[in-house]
Amino acid sequence: MTAPRHVRQTSAPDQGLDRVLDRTVLLGYSRLGYAIRRRRWAADDPRPGALAGQVAVVTGGGSGLGEATVLGLARLGARVHILVRSPERAAPAVARIERQLGEKGSSADLRVERCDVSDPAAVGAFAEEFCAREGGRARLDVLVHNAGVMPPERTESVDGHELSVATHVLGPIRLTEELLPALRRSERGARVILVASGGMYTQRLPVDDPEFTRGDYQGAVAYARSKRMQVELAPRLDRRWSPHLVSTYVMHPGWADTPGLASSLPVFRTLSRPLLRPPEAGADTTVWLASTDPAPPSGTFWHDRRQRPTSYRSATRPGPGEAEELWRWTAAAAGLSGP
Repeated sequence: MTAPRHVRQTSAPDQGLDRVLDRTVLLGYSRLGYAIRRRRWAADDPRPGALAGQVAVVTGGGSGLGEATVLGLARLGARVHILVRSPERAAPAVARIERQLGEKGSSADLRVERCDVSDPAAVGAFAEEFCAREGGRARLDVLVHNAGVMPPERTESVDGHELSVATHVLGPIRLTEELLPALRRSERGARVILVASGGMYTQRLPVDDPEFTRGDYQGAVAYARSKRMQVELAPRLDRRWSPHLVSTYVMHPGWADTPGLASSLPVFRTLSRPLLRPPEAGADTTVWLASTDPAPPSGTFWHDRRQRPTSYRSATRPGPGEAEELWRWTAAAAGLSGP
């Protein structure tokens, strides 16, 4: 993979303010943190039309952050395939996106596709059919893994894995692997982005119990643990996919006001609603990672357009060899072959 030519730098005072916002959490993850940081971003990054002629796939694109991501990518000119479990439920989101773009005098090329990313058979069927399009020469430039779940009770996927892990870890890895033929055809180098959560900072890497089979199951904890897995596996996924000219990123959106938050954490939403970001702010870094030029360093973790530490406390920092141990379990559970 060609190394990035440069990464835009901010001044030392700006970096200091950014670190303060990040460490306070309350300020950095809120709408206030986003408002402060965005004043320092270049107005032409990403440039208008940055994704013209590009093809994107967004999982879970039928509401919330996914809908905002689809809108952001479409505004930049991408053709966006929206992967959802229920195309019928995604129809209102598609109509909203088309209406918003139409108000700006633009049009969208949106394709709604049915795929449950926690189901290996559904992932395989979609990827095979997608790659066979255009005479077997289908191309994919951006793949955003946004689909998320937070079941209140321990639930398993159709192939017997805890649902959070199946949806946030195993499914995205399988889907990326199956779509590699199309990703390799990206002329600029494809970008894969996993949407994590700042909640992962509260959890250790669950190497000894990745599927939450022990203890009292809590949906929010399972969610955060699976997001910690995404973040810690990013460098390993980069090593696996970079030979195919695919860049890999994980980001977290801060606290965004989405339907998923309302249904999964209603008390938190009620208490923090004045501080919550609109979905467009939460999706901003995903859209930026997909479109900024040159590509940022791969295998990295981001929030508000800046690379972030993966741990702030030693108690949650993985021990020696733990990430590699988790990778071996993940590769076996996802049915991967090769190193």
